[in-house]
Amino acid sequence: MYAVIKTGGKQYRVAADQKIQIEKLEGNPGDQIHFTDVLMVTNGATIDIGAPFVAGATVVGEIASQDRGPHIIIFKKRRRKHYRRRNGHRQDLTSVTIREILLGGAKPAAKAAAPKKAEAAAPMALASGLAEGVSADDISLIGGIGPKLMKGLHDLGVTTLTQIAAWTPEEVERVETELKQVGRVAREEWIEQAKELLAGKPPRAKTDKARA
Repeated sequence: MYAVIKTGGKQYRVAADQKIQIEKLEGNPGDQIHFTDVLMVTNGATIDIGAPFVAGATVVGEIASQDRGPHIIIFKKRRRKHYRRRNGHRQDLTSVTIREILLGGAKPAAKAAAPKKAEAAAPMALASGLAEGVSADDISLIGGIGPKLMKGLHDLGVTTLTQIAAWTPEEVERVETELKQVGRVAREEWIEQAKELLAGKPPRAKTDKARA
């Protein structure tokens, strides 16, 4: 069984489970789309030809991805006119997987709801009101750790608040020696700040700013 549909000013011959690339359609991967401009449907020996479209016929597809076509160069030149123009173009495309071909006004099967992902146990992200894109276990939330120190800590393999909260005196000494920041961990209370953040308290810098 196959059908001929019209979309984006073009016609496509489609069948169930077939993947096609068409002119860009709005939507996100996983969204279901319906093609109602069905020009023809063939089911075995039965052929339905629309005038212009087959009544009650619908082709159901699912967006697989939003893509872009190959880079095309458009070059124009006029001899002895000192005229040259060079342009490029990449067509926006949508990859669609055909799910089913329906006739007689049949409704598409309901899409199964995606299973909910297990939420990470990170209550401090909600309590702190962190900015978008900032991880709840980001060591830059500790007051006194700027980009330079954070890079140095990452080079030493220190990337999470959990690691800092579990530091021993020996590890503190080693880190301060490597970073050439002797006494800074205790002075700025990095370990205490890490424990507070893990407990769900807001960053000290944010609290101090609110008080001011």
